[in-house]
Amino acid sequence: MSRSGGKLAPEVNRALFVKNLSYQVTPEELFDLFGRFGAIRQIRQGIANNTKGTAFVVFEDVVDAKSACDKLNGFNFQSRYLVVLYHQPEKMAKTQTDLAERQENLEKLKREHGID
Repeated sequence: MSRSGGKLAPEVNRALFVKNLSYQVTPEELFDLFGRFGAIRQIRQGIANNTKGTAFVVFEDVVDAKSACDKLNGFNFQSRYLVVLYHQPEKMAKTQTDLAERQENLEKLKREHGID
């Protein structure tokens, strides 16, 4: 539970997904920025072409993660506005399924209408 005794929303968890990071940001800079809100267990930066500019930040305490998410979403860091979200793996899996289904429907429509 939270330190203040209130109940947290169901999507709140210790893992944050961060987007719109500068490609030049270092792990130390991320630890400095997010570490202001509490103890960090792990930071994993995206290094592949399709994951650059993103990171996962895992806090030791869910309340610290909530505070960081609330304060840093939209924060201007290295001339970029951060997008900070709670990591929701089940939602990401559903999105992948939806994407595959939509791609399948698109291919079907292309065949029906003779579009390459």
